[in-house]
Amino acid sequence: MVRAGLTVDRLVAAAAEMADEVGFENVSLSALARRFGVKDASLYSHVRNLQELRTRLALRAGGELIDRIAAAVAGRAGKDALTAFAGAYREYALERPGRYAATQIRIDQDLIADSPAMRRTAEITYGMLRAYGLGEPDLTDAVRLLRSTFHGYCVLESAGGFGADRAVQASWDKAVDALHIALTHWPREGTRHD
Repeated sequence: MVRAGLTVDRLVAAAAEMADEVGFENVSLSALARRFGVKDASLYSHVRNLQELRTRLALRAGGELIDRIAAAVAGRAGKDALTAFAGAYREYALERPGRYAATQIRIDQDLIADSPAMRRTAEITYGMLRAYGLGEPDLTDAVRLLRSTFHGYCVLESAGGFGADRAVQASWDKAVDALHIALTHWPREGTRHD
């Protein structure tokens, strides 16, 4: 019998809170069952396994992240949009570390294709980059550059990895400036750069 009030949405919401509290890697079905005061078996009426729970959490967190980014970039273009995008990304990663970690897991491509949040992420990200005059395959390369830069910076910052006296925000601002310059002067596919 399914415990009254226990739903997939409630489980995923609780898993998201748990991820921010104890780390994404520590989210388990057993810990979630304890949080709800039920036996582990009660959860299997709602999710097949831990992988499904983590995937649902990743999709939820991805939706939250792109909602923040969309609000930040609305009505902006070029460097202004890039700065807003970067700031919203960093803010989410630092405020919601467990949820942010969930956004980094590999998700089945069929699930991504069916996810409105993931489609919206591509639309907003590619839309921002098209203002720099980029088309494929340069768009994909630019997305990878931005994602790896933002992710690396946020991971290092959250771990206290920046020990120099310079303000972390000042370095972030310089990194975004450098990305803007790189995007403005992007080496287009098919052109030779020696």
